[in-house]
Amino acid sequence: MWVCRKAVKIMALKQVSSNKCFEGFQKVFEHDSAELKCKMKFGIYLPPKAETGKCPVLYWLSGLTCTEQNFITKAAFQQAAAEHGLIVVAPDTSPRGCNIEGEDESWDFGTGAGFYVDATEDPWKTNYRMYSYIKDELPKLINANFPTDPERMSIFGHSMGGHGALILALKNPGKYKSVSAFAPICNPIQCQWGKKALGGYLGPDASKWEAYDATQLVKSYSGARLDILIDQGKDDQFLSAGQLLPDNFIAACTERKVPVVFRLQQGYDHSYYFIASFINDHIKHHAKYLNA
Repeated sequence: MWVCRKAVKIMALKQVSSNKCFEGFQKVFEHDSAELKCKMKFGIYLPPKAETGKCPVLYWLSGLTCTEQNFITKAAFQQAAAEHGLIVVAPDTSPRGCNIEGEDESWDFGTGAGFYVDATEDPWKTNYRMYSYIKDELPKLINANFPTDPERMSIFGHSMGGHGALILALKNPGKYKSVSAFAPICNPIQCQWGKKALGGYLGPDASKWEAYDATQLVKSYSGARLDILIDQGKDDQFLSAGQLLPDNFIAACTERKVPVVFRLQQGYDHSYYFIASFINDHIKHHAKYLNA
């Protein structure tokens, strides 16, 4: 049976659920976040290998309106994670219950829409610090309480979470062994979702938004080699609406000679049916680097 490595530390975590799955366990925990100043939940899949040794960790970042539940119940990733011996962590997408005026007024800003930035504007800057939460606080919590190898960590995500995965990898060269994304928001300073979120969290100065835009970041990327995998559904309604703009990111990667595999998948949309169809490819992509 899986046992916490540091029992004294796990007191900071409250187990919400635990289900056996492909000989491992899909669990959900709650904790008090110092960074976000609220309670946060995350899903964590512990493969069978975690019972006997340290495992690499793969972080998943979900999209707009999602919680930790969407990925762990819909993506069908657990069998591949078990086979490759990967711990997979799926956090929530924003702070919740902070009693900020306006946080629940729209689906693409505020609750469920943290956009993986550190807000600098009132009233958001106290709680909406998802970038630092994902980059620093959550990995420290995971490494302290679970049988992880802190030196082997990768990241992937969907839509807003694909944006989050790309910017975290590009802003922190060498931190993540690999990165991939499903239908990421590639150039948020140029789309309506991005303009609304970045303007609200970071203020009206658009030059400050560039620090959280993957297309802008890759133009100056000079870190360790980063092989990027992106799957995009050709029939994705948000692709045709100009919210995702992958062509801009691919062009910037090509110019900077940053390796990227971009797959346009015929007939697929933006949903978790799309994600479940190709999740095994992404798990294999990350396992190649995490288990090297």
